[in-house]
Amino acid sequence: MKHESQLARLGLFDAKVPRYTSYPTAPHFSKDIGPSQFIEWIEAIPAGRRFPLHACALLSAPVLVLRLPHQGTQTDAPVKTYAETLIKEVAMLKSHLAPGVKLSRLHWGGGTATLLPADSMRAIAAAVFEAVPLGENGEFSVEIDPNEIDDERMDALAQSGMNRASVGIQDFDPFIQSVIGREQTFEVTKMVVDMIRDRGINSLNADILYGLPHQTPEKMTESVEKVLSLKPDRVAFYGYAHVPWMSRRQSLIPAENLPTPPERLALFHLSRELFTKAGYDVIGIDHFALPHDGLATALKAGKLRRNFQGYTDDQAEALVGLGASSISRFPQGFAQNESPTGTYTAAIREGKFSTHRGFVFSKEDLMRGRLIEMLMCDFKADKAELVDQWGADPAVLDAEFAACVAKFEDMVVVTEAGLEIPEQGRPLTRMIARHFDAYDLSKAGHSSAI
Repeated sequence: MKHESQLARLGLFDAKVPRYTSYPTAPHFSKDIGPSQFIEWIEAIPAGRRFPLHACALLSAPVLVLRLPHQGTQTDAPVKTYAETLIKEVAMLKSHLAPGVKLSRLHWGGGTATLLPADSMRAIAAAVFEAVPLGENGEFSVEIDPNEIDDERMDALAQSGMNRASVGIQDFDPFIQSVIGREQTFEVTKMVVDMIRDRGINSLNADILYGLPHQTPEKMTESVEKVLSLKPDRVAFYGYAHVPWMSRRQSLIPAENLPTPPERLALFHLSRELFTKAGYDVIGIDHFALPHDGLATALKAGKLRRNFQGYTDDQAEALVGLGASSISRFPQGFAQNESPTGTYTAAIREGKFSTHRGFVFSKEDLMRGRLIEMLMCDFKADKAELVDQWGADPAVLDAEFAACVAKFEDMVVVTEAGLEIPEQGRPLTRMIARHFDAYDLSKAGHSSAI
């Protein structure tokens, strides 16, 4: 109880802080970045380099992320049009890539990837791999909505090379599902997991939320145990952020039905104990992974990283996002596409990238971004790396570390190696990371610390 009182006094239950999947965070992006800057950064990816691609919206050096449509369409026509636009954007991307570039990761998400018809799935995958082949040991992951998948579409994904699937769950309690407008039975979810496994896809992610309306320890325990019965290789365990001004659906959820901040923290600790007892390693602030999973091995090797998708074991320097609202990260900075689907589509149809804002890194941004990433991934900041590789001033670091200890007391400690967050301080990790954020934190878009 004393520990909880100290956490409360230090602001855990009322602070609004970023999730730090990027630094600087998206509210600090400006209109100074446009298509010409995006092209320049794409063309700077060295020949033969591997990177990730996000098909909802992200590609890195090379990771590619494709941002896909959200639910709500009444016919296939808008979805097929969007797929055709993505294919054209992929072709445009190819025209600016150096020879021999390969993908380290391809991710489809940021929306409901499985809304796509099977023929569109095949066409997009074929276009991507013709433009940028998947490298050795590359990963092709897809976010799957159990309510929006069938055998034909699952076959299309598996035959196109999907080797990791991510299944969104949120909570298995029927009443909570009805309140949040996300009805998805355990039986349907298990059937989809079996479909995934039956096709030889051995890597499975699951997403679950805590802090939802009407969640209790008993209901949380039941949902976590059902998740464990599915044997996912990794679990993303996110705190629900109640932002009704950003989500029309959330405006229907009365705030008085939400767990209190101390109750949220109790739900998190309860679930963490269930996952660790089941053999999962704790990954950062909100993930769990079985020991064989890439996140667990990356953590042990000191190679865990953080990007817009959360925690990752990918070491690529660039991540490229395609699709409406997608964000790319290059060594030079961030670039984001237009968010309105119509505006994005119009630009691509005219043969122009839809980049409309972003951010150019300074040397200090890169140093602080790495410092924050260290804290978020490893709960410690390596002073030698920050000085030798990122150009930090040792005296300035010492002063900032000391100020952090003065602010957070025994929740952080200065060591010979740098700064460390001991176990009792880890609920405050995002707040401690915020201490090293040099930008104005009054901007909107932050969520509670727990």
